[in-house]
Amino acid sequence: MGLLIKNAKVVDPGSPFNGKTVDVLIEEGIIQSVAKNIEQKGVTVYQAENLHLSPGWFDLQVSLRDPGFEYKEDLNSGTRAAAFGGFTAIACLPSTKPPIHTKSEVEYVINKVRQLKKNGVDVYPIGALSHQLEGVDMAELYDMHLSGAVGFTDGKKTDSNAGLLLRGSLYAKNFNSLILTFCNEKSLSEGGKMNEGPMSTSLGLKGIPALAEEIMVARNIAIAEYTESRIHIASVSTAKSVDLVRKAKSRKLNISASVNAYNLVMDDSLLAGFDTNYKVNPPLRSKSDLEALKKGLTDGTIDCITSDHSPEDAENKELEFDNAASGMIGLETLFALLNTHLGKSLSLDEMVEKIAINPRKLLNLEVPVIEPGAKANLTLFDPKMEWEFSKKHIHSKSKNTPLIGAAFKGKALGIYNRKVLVLGK
Repeated sequence: MGLLIKNAKVVDPGSPFNGKTVDVLIEEGIIQSVAKNIEQKGVTVYQAENLHLSPGWFDLQVSLRDPGFEYKEDLNSGTRAAAFGGFTAIACLPSTKPPIHTKSEVEYVINKVRQLKKNGVDVYPIGALSHQLEGVDMAELYDMHLSGAVGFTDGKKTDSNAGLLLRGSLYAKNFNSLILTFCNEKSLSEGGKMNEGPMSTSLGLKGIPALAEEIMVARNIAIAEYTESRIHIASVSTAKSVDLVRKAKSRKLNISASVNAYNLVMDDSLLAGFDTNYKVNPPLRSKSDLEALKKGLTDGTIDCITSDHSPEDAENKELEFDNAASGMIGLETLFALLNTHLGKSLSLDEMVEKIAINPRKLLNLEVPVIEPGAKANLTLFDPKMEWEFSKKHIHSKSKNTPLIGAAFKGKALGIYNRKVLVLGK
């Protein structure tokens, strides 16, 4: 059965209908018509107050924990969380058990998600850069690429082996794949629990200096320049990191960057209550860092915004602050968090670029466009809806978020992808 979406304002910088309020008729997963006052019998009709429509959102940085840690998250629960948050596609990190370090694990993820068509979410595996994420021997990059891996990273284990990163980026350059790096010089951050600064001193917690990130950002930019390859700086969190990326881009290097949503709206003062849900990696930084990150978004230095969805079970999170695992879930709340706190500095067009268009461009994936003849890959949302986030909205298996009870403005209403309409509940 076809779908008719009524009276939706299009938010799609690549569409000739951007900014217009239209009806959209979809049949067999293809947009048949975009116009005002479409009448069609025998189709499902969807309409909602203040309905907006954009290309399906894409999260570049998600930990799905499957295989190996399914008690924290699995592909079914993770894609349901993504759908509720408005994402039609996510890229998953290789930090599983076993890691996604051969074509077998890549194919496991792709084949299992294929069986979850009703969830409406595509999952793109990011393969490990090194065998077993050990940072020593390069993994089977080309085999994983042929099986569907869209990029490579050792995730938050960090590419401490500069030679491995250099060889890996040269190798991946042959088939134009992306290397994602998480910048943390462990010899500087070892044992750190939060951002190094006045707040860490006040709380008596060992700090993680901004330098631990910045020195690695500088190193990875130098490697990108030397190899003339594509390197992505993930989870940028400090003012100097933003400046380093900005200067690298001004020199026309193949550098891109992303920022986690929580690093845009939360600062280290929130750790005063020792709530372990605020313990994340990279840590919440200072207010001045937040302002630099926001500027980096608006001037184009930072390409994407990610959730850094990191599910953790109660046994790893409900501990003393020193011993608790880092990470928070974020798929269900990313847009609401951004729209509530950054809605005045980022337009909806700019948000869509950061969470739908640019992530796909970086991974060489087709970018959905709202126009007749195009494949329907859509997010339906209301940027003015006021709502309170509660446990009933969490579709992840894990509940590690400090946002339960938070009042938000802006909500994803549903997605259309893979020929199915999935409405948020």
